[in-house]
Amino acid sequence: MEKGTLYGVGVGPGDKELITVKAINILKKSDIIALANAKSGNNKAYDIIKEHIKSKEIIYIDMPMIKDRVELEKSHRAGAEIIQKYLDMGKNVAFATLGDVSIYSTYMYIHRIITSYGYNTIIIPGVTSFSASAARLNMSLCDGDTPLIIIPANYKDNKELLSLKATKVLMKSGSKLEQVKKEIKELGLEKNTFMVENCGMENEKIYYDFSKVEDKTSYFSLIIIKEDNI
Repeated sequence: MEKGTLYGVGVGPGDKELITVKAINILKKSDIIALANAKSGNNKAYDIIKEHIKSKEIIYIDMPMIKDRVELEKSHRAGAEIIQKYLDMGKNVAFATLGDVSIYSTYMYIHRIITSYGYNTIIIPGVTSFSASAARLNMSLCDGDTPLIIIPANYKDNKELLSLKATKVLMKSGSKLEQVKKEIKELGLEKNTFMVENCGMENEKIYYDFSKVEDKTSYFSLIIIKEDNI
């Protein structure tokens, strides 16, 4: 029997209209839809795709947000085993994930495991949260030869990267916002800093004045810093 294919499908940042035609077509033709198991019961990726996957079988894969490498590896392999069983039955599996699959996506851990087992795996790109946030702020990210630096907010050397002459994007800043705000203020970048919280979602908030941002915001908070001279 021919084995199934695993698709990693980026479904965009939150706005249902920002999912690509290709992503919709892959979801519709796949036999199984895989989603990260949201402990809160609120799965943003499912909210985006639900109208396209009616009557499809859905499986939920545990993707814990922990730092223990051993436990993470164990969890990722357990998730890969669940998917592998469907692939062995010749079923195509589409794993839907927010934003773009190649940008800080936990799905990629499972993707690499399944690929290493010899199965066919395909990535379907999606609109990134930072592209969508720049659009909501009505600004460009890069002009001319301006570099673009993408920083996970929990990166240990934030201040060093924030000091560079470039457009800086800090992703998933919610849990580290108090520390990030302090670093931005110390570097004198506050007036050039903007934030979009829950981009494209019902509870979206846009901040043109970064000094008005509170210390506690959503996990889906994205910061863009632009210098005066770029």
